[in-house]
Amino acid sequence: MATIVGSMGGVTGSGLAQTFNAASTDFERVTPLVWGPAAQALVCELRISPGERVLDVCSGTGASALAAAMAVGPDGAVHAIDLAGDLLAVAQQNATDRGLRNVTFEEADVTAWHSQNGSYDALACSYGVFFLPEMDAACARLVEFVRPGGRIGVTVWRRGALEDYVRTFGETLKQFMDTDGPPRRSPWEDNIVRIDEPASMKEWLRELGLVEPEAVVFPNYVPLTEKFAWDFVRGSGMRGALLDFGAETVEQIRAAFLAELRRRGLNTADASTIVATAARAK
Repeated sequence: MATIVGSMGGVTGSGLAQTFNAASTDFERVTPLVWGPAAQALVCELRISPGERVLDVCSGTGASALAAAMAVGPDGAVHAIDLAGDLLAVAQQNATDRGLRNVTFEEADVTAWHSQNGSYDALACSYGVFFLPEMDAACARLVEFVRPGGRIGVTVWRRGALEDYVRTFGETLKQFMDTDGPPRRSPWEDNIVRIDEPASMKEWLRELGLVEPEAVVFPNYVPLTEKFAWDFVRGSGMRGALLDFGAETVEQIRAAFLAELRRRGLNTADASTIVATAARAK
């Protein structure tokens, strides 16, 4: 199955931060149509209440962190963490522009970051859990920072989402690559295929020791205008596939990709997402 994760090829470790730092400006252009709506759905499903403390990980430009900050109100607090400092700089500016003073941003690796156990009422991670090395162990560790009875919420791409769009990009990109070998496999592909359906997502949450798992599909069909089609490449993990190309070649890739989308008659991007929540046992 073609996915954004798969299109990132062999990007690992520090390369992940490099990819998303490079995407910081374009990442925010995608927010109104993709990251923002999913973040609102996640915060709603988490049933965040005024006065609560929320930990938001893999925060990007802050879509879910800012939505959570507005939900907890001035008496609550949100702490947002991401590897990519350039993304967080955009998030901080967004918070400032909105007058939000109850959210803080920290550049850190969440797999090594520490906090007092049980110090948060809720944990949110939007489109990020599948990027975590040793996903199960990393998430189980993060759950410890949530109080007993607190909630955990994640979003991931639904199986089949963006498939035609990403496949078209990958096949276009291959025309500009020197290698004829098999495509590089992302280390995160095995993660996402385990949790990209509601039933498998709920089972995974149970395996983490969580209770009351719920998973719903948030449908989101985005008109595939030329602007969005290229903004999404540059403002998502797919940006990593462009980092080794010069500006002239990137422009050639853009033109060829948009032409191929037209040739295939692709007018809509299926950005449907699984929104899942569970509770830490009391």
